[in-house]
Amino acid sequence: MTNSRIAFFVAGLVIAVMGGFGLGRLTGGGDPTPIPAAAPPSDPGGGHTHAPGTGPHEHGGPGTTTARPGAEAGGLAVSASGYTLVPGATTLAQNQRNDFTFHVVDAQQRPVTAFEVVHDKPLHMIVVRRDLSGYQHLHPTMAPDGRWTVPLTLPAAGAWRAYADFTATGAAGRTAVTLGVDLTVSGSYAARPLPAQAKQATVAGFSVGYEGTPTSGAVQPLLFRVNGSLERYLGAYGHLVVLREGDLGYVHVHPEPELVDGAVKFWLTAPSAGRYRMFFDFQVAGKVHTAEFTLTV
Repeated sequence: MTNSRIAFFVAGLVIAVMGGFGLGRLTGGGDPTPIPAAAPPSDPGGGHTHAPGTGPHEHGGPGTTTARPGAEAGGLAVSASGYTLVPGATTLAQNQRNDFTFHVVDAQQRPVTAFEVVHDKPLHMIVVRRDLSGYQHLHPTMAPDGRWTVPLTLPAAGAWRAYADFTATGAAGRTAVTLGVDLTVSGSYAARPLPAQAKQATVAGFSVGYEGTPTSGAVQPLLFRVNGSLERYLGAYGHLVVLREGDLGYVHVHPEPELVDGAVKFWLTAPSAGRYRMFFDFQVAGKVHTAEFTLTV
C-alpha cells in the first residue's frame, strides 16, 4: 500500500471516530442509520439550538461523505426508516390559503410526538412544484396528539412535492429522515423550463453568488456570498436545499457555524450526475430571502 493510500485510510479512521464533530449535515431519506444519544459537546456549534443531551448535527467538512460515491437523496418515499408521512389531504385549492395537516406515524401506525429540535425547529417542511418552481421553506406546528398544521398557499396548478425533514427521538435513539408526499392543485398546468446554469443571482436587490463545483464522487466546498450584512436564520448564516430534476431527490445541507472570509460555507456531494436546483436561504435586516441556482453535475 502506498504512503498516500495509508494516509487516506488513517484520515478516514479519524473522521469515523469524530462522527458528529464534523461540519455539515446532509439529510437523506432512503435508509438513514439511527443516531445514538450523545452527551452535549463543549462547543455548541455556532450558537444555534440543540435538544438537551444531543450533540451537534454535522455542518460540513471534507471527509463527511467521502465514504460514498454520492450523497443519498432523501424525500423519495412517503415511508422510510419505520416512519410514514400521513397527510390530511393531498388535493389543495389553487392560490388560496390551505391549512395543510399531517401526522408522522411509526411502524405501529402510532403518531410520533417526540422530535429533536434541529436548527431551532422540530420539523422543517419544504414545498416545491415538480418543475422546481414555487419553493417554500415552512415550519409547521404540532398539537399534543402529533397532528401538524401549516398554512400553505400554492400559487399554480400542477403536481407539488412536500418534504418533511425531521429527527425523531425514541428509546432507540435519534433517527434523521426526510419523507416526501405529492400534492395536487387542479387547473391548467404548464411546466416552466429549468433556468440556465449560472453562479450569480439577484433577489430583492441583493447580489448572491457562489464559488465551487459540486461533483457526485467526493465532497466539495461551496461558498455563498451576499452583498449584505448576513444575520443568523434558524441558528445559521444560511441554509441550502438541493433538489434533483426528475425524481426530486432531496439534499438539505447545513453550513459551517461561522462565516468563512465573509461567505457561508457548505460541503456538498451530489447524489448523482444530472441537473439540480439549489435554494439558498439567507437573512438580512430581519427578512429571509431565497436565491435560486441551476446546477449541472
